[in-house]
Amino acid sequence: MLEVYPTDRASLERDCNMDFFIASGPGGQHRNKVETGVRLIHRPTGTMVTATERRSQNANREMAFERMAARLEAMQEVPTPRKPTRSTLASRRKRLESKRSTSQVKRLRSTPRPE
Repeated sequence: MLEVYPTDRASLERDCNMDFFIASGPGGQHRNKVETGVRLIHRPTGTMVTATERRSQNANREMAFERMAARLEAMQEVPTPRKPTRSTLASRRKRLESKRSTSQVKRLRSTPRPE
């Protein structure tokens, strides 16, 4: 049975651990000395997302919650079962004919063997 995890903001805030860290990369002095990176860990699933794009911790927090919601929705998506099919007789013949002609072209491309 597939677990259903709510993806609204209040539920995510309740179910996630939030860590702040110093984000690496370009951004200047302000980014290098302030903990602007945000890491969210969803406790029920163990899913982790990070956001370090902005110099603002608030902007990164919003981005992290959006990513977590998207990730949980993708996890809960039920794939439609594939209906098994067989190729038609005409398509099999066409494919074999194509392989024969390709083989012939490659055979003619090579140097002839001395007999």
